[in-house]
Amino acid sequence: MFSIQAQEQFEYLIDKYQNLVFTICFRLTGNYFDSQDLTQETFLSVYKHLSRFDGRNEKAWITRIATNKCIDYLKRAGRSTYPTEDEFFLQLKTRGPTVEENILEQETKTQLLHYCRLLKEPYREIAILYFYDELGFEEIARKTGKNIKTVQTQVYRSKAMLKKFYQKEGYGHGKKAATTG
Repeated sequence: MFSIQAQEQFEYLIDKYQNLVFTICFRLTGNYFDSQDLTQETFLSVYKHLSRFDGRNEKAWITRIATNKCIDYLKRAGRSTYPTEDEFFLQLKTRGPTVEENILEQETKTQLLHYCRLLKEPYREIAILYFYDELGFEEIARKTGKNIKTVQTQVYRSKAMLKKFYQKEGYGHGKKAATTG
């Protein structure tokens, strides 16, 4: 069991880096839901190894864990191409998002909001706050007045419902499935 100080440090790292970790995972996998899972795996690994962390350059430490989780996932999944760790960090330094990437990201967020709005309450509100607004569990709990465990459960359930919407539309693995006519 971690000390209160370690628990606070872990919560701080989640609050500060969850969006960065998700972005890294999404760029590497191209799949929103896989990115969510890999983000969670990253922070699980951070939690497990927090006692060994020396406290220096936390951003580099966390991004390395996230990158390694994604590379391992891509290898396990038998994906055809994936960047090496060095290539990935070099790409992050040398380029910003292109106009096409910005448009695709906006389209993805618009579609995500549409699917979130299709959910019934209480899942609609929770899904919009968590997936679209990218708020953390504690922020949502404060904003809605709900218990944090309730928020976590509702996020988990809304994620499953959203995943069904995406699969129904053919977005199971990051790209819309081709249809034959």
